[in-house]
Amino acid sequence: MAERAALYDRIGLTYSTSRKADPRLSAVIRGALGDASSIVNVGAGTGDYEPSGPDVLAVEPSEVMIAQRPAGSAPAIRGVAEALPLEDASVDAAMAIISDHHWTDRPAGLREMRRVARKRIVLVNSDPSAANGFWLTRDYLPGFLDLIPEDYRAPGYWRQELQRLLGDIRVHVIPVPHDCTDGFYQAYWRRPGMYLRADVRRNISVFHRLPATDVNRAVQRLSHDLDNGTWHKRHDALTSRPELDVGLRLVVAELG
Repeated sequence: MAERAALYDRIGLTYSTSRKADPRLSAVIRGALGDASSIVNVGAGTGDYEPSGPDVLAVEPSEVMIAQRPAGSAPAIRGVAEALPLEDASVDAAMAIISDHHWTDRPAGLREMRRVARKRIVLVNSDPSAANGFWLTRDYLPGFLDLIPEDYRAPGYWRQELQRLLGDIRVHVIPVPHDCTDGFYQAYWRRPGMYLRADVRRNISVFHRLPATDVNRAVQRLSHDLDNGTWHKRHDALTSRPELDVGLRLVVAELG
């Protein structure tokens, strides 16, 4: 827990300024949770995507993130996915939203979610094999691929692991709107200038996990390409798209 908490204790101080729940993504998550009335949110952060209700519990390793949860949020306790402080089959649903890539042992965390959930598991994250398809990674931050274990870079591996650990699953594409309000790594696919802002990068973990020299070089190259029109020539087709598949996926496992 210490390593993950340390990362978000460091980068989470201003997290809520650019990481605000997008209502369209919220609607997708609420729909996937269905009739679940008791829910555990694993790696809950500031709780933006949690449904309201008396039977919601947040589990989060970082005290800094917990401190930023707004008044009226679900109760939060410090903990990690790999050792959820809950009894077997004690909640209707377990959810994890753009968090499982931070877990030390992802399979263990998924097994824990299956252990505590009676009805379903809801995950939202990016298919790792799609990472190189995003222009920021491909053209400016190729070192991001080194953060992804080699097995997960192979098409199909991520989904096969989910099926092995969770059983039958449904995987749905979540197109990211061009004006997404949650500033995760791919959110600014049509707003490249946002990646030049230090306050935006500060709340995206990728920029903290890569060497500062790589990040600075990428920012300088992107700034240059925006100034001289190179980026717009390469990606003109994106500028009129209302939404884009950048690899974000909704995964739902029905448990019984």
